[in-house]
Amino acid sequence: MSTAPTLLVLTPGDDVAVARGDIAAGHPLCADGVTLTARQTVPSGHKIALRAVAAGQRVLKYGQGIGLATADIVPGDHVHVHNLDMPAISTEQHMQSIYVPTVPDPATATFEGYVREDGRVGTRNYIGVIASVNCSATACKQIANAFSSERLKDFPGVDGVVAITHGSGCGMGAQGDGIELLKRTLRGYADHANFAGVLLIGLGCEVNQLTPLMEELGERPALLKASLIIQEAGGTRETVAAGIAQVEAMLPVIDRLRRTTVPARHLTVGLQCGGSDGYSGISANPALGAAVDLLVRQGGTAILSETPEIYGAEHLLTARAASPDIADRLMTRIRWWEDYVRQHHGDMNNNPSPGNKAGGITTILEKSLGAVAKAGTTGLMGVYHYAETVRAQGLVFMDTPGYDPVSATGQVAGGATLICFTTGRGSTYGCKPTPSLKIATHTGLFQRMTLDMDFNAGTIIDGQESVAQAGERLLRLMLDTASGRRSCSEENGLGDNEFLPWQMGAVM
Repeated sequence: MSTAPTLLVLTPGDDVAVARGDIAAGHPLCADGVTLTARQTVPSGHKIALRAVAAGQRVLKYGQGIGLATADIVPGDHVHVHNLDMPAISTEQHMQSIYVPTVPDPATATFEGYVREDGRVGTRNYIGVIASVNCSATACKQIANAFSSERLKDFPGVDGVVAITHGSGCGMGAQGDGIELLKRTLRGYADHANFAGVLLIGLGCEVNQLTPLMEELGERPALLKASLIIQEAGGTRETVAAGIAQVEAMLPVIDRLRRTTVPARHLTVGLQCGGSDGYSGISANPALGAAVDLLVRQGGTAILSETPEIYGAEHLLTARAASPDIADRLMTRIRWWEDYVRQHHGDMNNNPSPGNKAGGITTILEKSLGAVAKAGTTGLMGVYHYAETVRAQGLVFMDTPGYDPVSATGQVAGGATLICFTTGRGSTYGCKPTPSLKIATHTGLFQRMTLDMDFNAGTIIDGQESVAQAGERLLRLMLDTASGRRSCSEENGLGDNEFLPWQMGAVM
């Protein structure tokens, strides 16, 4: 990326540059060897034309097409929804394979984590109270709410008691995608490395029966895996009283667990972006990608997701796939989404959101090219269904919707022990039991929402750091957070209400 005082040129030869700040009409500019004058006011983060583009021709940014000009564009024009639109996307496009096996970094990075009996490593030490069905949600919440910070003060090794509740579990088919997605998500949470102990609660007559779910869970010490059925316990109050007693029995056992030094290869990071803006693909996402590259070289794992938000840029991932089968699996998920939205009379091009557009993003191609930057440059080692347990090491892809809480829920169910969430408009997303780091795309956001933002990638826009330097700084923060440093969302008490499984199928 080359920089000018006012403009950011991402790739030499691009048709557009990005405004580093608000540009007034008539302001003289120079970038990429081009001298021009702003013909209209261009807001910060938005695009300005460096070269003439005829109507119907492709507009280049990041060295890639981001859409077609809908009117003749001349140098100095503000380029946005009024003169740029989506072309028809072909999911048949392919790039020659550029996969190169990752060379491990001999310098071993570490963090302080909780080593579980099965060898997995947690970054937090929570107790989960998990509902099998919406009918048991209130009981779960009442049990968790009984364990205030005051009640837990004698157990400093316990991060908290979390109620995992949802609005499903019954009124659905006993077979099919809907129930399978819910079961897989609940299993992933109940088995999560950040839950040192779990208590599952059902009503008794629901479609999502509790006994089969308990039988499918991984091994835990008997005291740290319990269940209650409201109809068998005698009712809500009896269930709540029994649940509180079971959690109280877990507390001293979990409090005795201690963090130990472990290699960074035990860290699994979910990659998210929400409230994206015109800087997302320039600062925060590339910085996260640089941190991911460093983590993968240490043997760690990163989960890229949000399938509708890589749409049009999937060829950049298939080109890095470790095998043709992995590339084919990613393309299969892309085509599934095309069919899925057609069935529901939707359109894959309905992105970006109004907030994205206000921040300078015009088309899904532009958004996707920026979003893929979170994945860094290493090979794609696997493709997973929603909430499926991630077993590969390195960069992997999980098929999820673009809606952040649903997507992150799938990543956590798959094993993510840390979430890294880039934002340009200002997302405040929190997630329990997995800490969420908020990465601001520009300094103005970081300063305006300083109590919600954990990391300022705006230093790249400001010319104070390179992408590589910001990536190194971000990796240190990731390891510190995995070691127990509290994120802003944790300090703000967020994360108790963000469990949101992907719901599919008929409600009956």
